Amino acid sequence: MLPGRPRGPAGSDARRHLRSAAREAAAGLGAARPWRTPRRTGPCRAAAERWLHEAASFYQRALLANALTSALRLHQRLPHFQLSRAFLAQALLEDSCHYLLYSLIFVNSYPVTMSIFPVLLFSLLHAATYTKKVLDARGSNSLPFLRNLLEKLNANQQNILKFIACNEIFLMPATVFMLFSGQGSLLQPFIYYRFLTLRYSSRRNPYCRTLFTELRIVVEHLIMKPSCPVFVRRLCLSSISFISRLAPTVA
Repeated sequence: MLPGRPRGPAGSDARRHLRSAAREAAAGLGAARPWRTPRRTGPCRAAAERWLHEAASFYQRALLANALTSALRLHQRLPHFQLSRAFLAQALLEDSCHYLLYSLIFVNSYPVTMSIFPVLLFSLLHAATYTKKVLDARGSNSLPFLRNLLEKLNANQQNILKFIACNEIFLMPATVFMLFSGQGSLLQPFIYYRFLTLRYSSRRNPYCRTLFTELRIVVEHLIMKPSCPVFVRRLCLSSISFISRLAPTVA
């Protein structure tokens, strides 16, 4: 035995007291200095948060500007406002009323990148039309480089309008996904469905109907291939039938 080490009951009690004292000291040390220190916010994280806040602010400003522009164009189309059902039915036939509703749907919601594309592309098309008028007023040979750019943009106008319509279609499942992920409101998918039916029934812009027809043809062509699984074919056919029942009747 080592000299100086207590033996017997007194020695076991001393060792027991030493172990308890060591545990208490360790607990006190852990309480005073925890192993996991709070994470500090670095400059990169703070800059990213500021950038996201500014991006959300610009997102809302763009939608508000689009809402004001749409309201102004609606007033130009229907200058005499009347609080009647007939006036409301006539206003719902105008594309400017559709995009006024579109802006109001997304202006206070969680920012969705897809929702800003129609606003951006329509602004680009309107700016191109106005710029062409200005160049025609200055002369037929003024700024040929800019004229060539506007001509290329005008040549792709149909593709741009189809892209806008495709974007509007795929925003419908995006609003449903936002609802189930907790980032959207309960009414947003139903209000957006109303907007989509208005775009489908539009008299001046038939590209939404055209895109629905083209997407249906593409999907039916793909699922009719022998390599397509049976359950995928049935699911797609059921989805096509369900969407067709939701489509409004067009005069």
